[in-house]
Parts: sequence; C-alpha cells; structure tokens
Amino acid sequence: MIQLVKHDSKYTEIMSQMTSDPHVKEALNLSWQQCSLNGTRDFIEFILGEERQSLQLSRVIISEMQEFVGVITLKAINRAQKTAHIGTWVGYPYWGKGYNEAAKIEILKIAFLEIKLEYVFAGATIQNERSIAAQKKLPYMSIDVGQEFPSELMLIEKETGSPCILNVVRQADFLNYLENQVEVSASIYNSEIK
Repeated sequence: MIQLVKHDSKYTEIMSQMTSDPHVKEALNLSWQQCSLNGTRDFIEFILGEERQSLQLSRVIISEMQEFVGVITLKAINRAQKTAHIGTWVGYPYWGKGYNEAAKIEILKIAFLEIKLEYVFAGATIQNERSIAAQKKLPYMSIDVGQEFPSELMLIEKETGSPCILNVVRQADFLNYLENQVEVSASIYNSEIK
C-alpha cells in the first residue's frame, strides 16, 4: 500500500529526475527550469509555505517498496466554501500501476474526513487524454461539471492556459464509495471464514 508523506528536501533530486522525463514534463506542461534541481527546490519551499498558510496540502506518494512515486496536492483550499482542487502526477515508471488512484483515495479521506470539504475539483486540459481517461474510471467522480461550476472551470483554465474539462468529487459520493468498499471487504472476509 502507498504512503503519503510531507514534502522534504531529500526528495529534490528524484522529483527533478521524474519531472524531467518527457512523458511527465509534457503532461504537466513544465519548463526545463521548473524541472531543474533549483526549480524543484523552489517548488518544495513554495508548497511548504502554502501549507503553513493552509492554502494547499501536498504529499509525496511513496510506494510499498519505499520508492518515490509522485506528488498529490489539494490546492486552492477554500475552507469557507468547503472546496479544493486536486492535482496528481506519477513518475513514468509507475504509470498504469494503480498509484494515482490509491493516492487519490488517501488524500480524499483527508479532504472529506479531516478538512471537512464538500467538493474536490479535478480537471485536465483537453489535450491530456490520459488524465481524462483516468478520472473517468473513478466511480466517485462526476464528469464534465463545468456548466454547474463555471468559476471553478475558469480557475483551472487560467492556471493551465488551455481549454479544460472540469470534474468533481462530491463528499457524499466519496463517502458512499468508502462505505461500499468496507461492506465488500467485510463480505469477502466473512465468506472466507465460513
């Protein structure tokens, strides 16, 4: 199982290497400066500062083998409106291995159970077909909600400088998903005991 841990300068080199991979760099629309050691150091310092102000909550994704996998972030946290946006990237060697979904579940538990948010928005540029496809697979995700939340769509389009699709995880949908997972696990456990 994965762990989500706080950012630390000890991850600078591996984070820089992973974001420099063309698959990740292009998906995130990063410059070479942002992927450099100095750019990565600046990112970590920025995130730690944002967390001190409760504006973001970002975590490093660590695999069951204690390997750095990627980063997941709750950003633009608005405690008054009970909203945030989620962003995730996973290093190319870890694509398609379930780390993105596992990290989302863990950070959404924090968002809805600890921070008490009601909506967590997830977006992707129209060109990022891989991200869009991954979000569509999540059973607790409502897809293409830009008409319902136009200001949130404008926020991510301004951030990315590109047309985007906006999706949302509603607290009730996610908590129902968790409850169903627990029921399925209990059912499997009970059938194995018999």
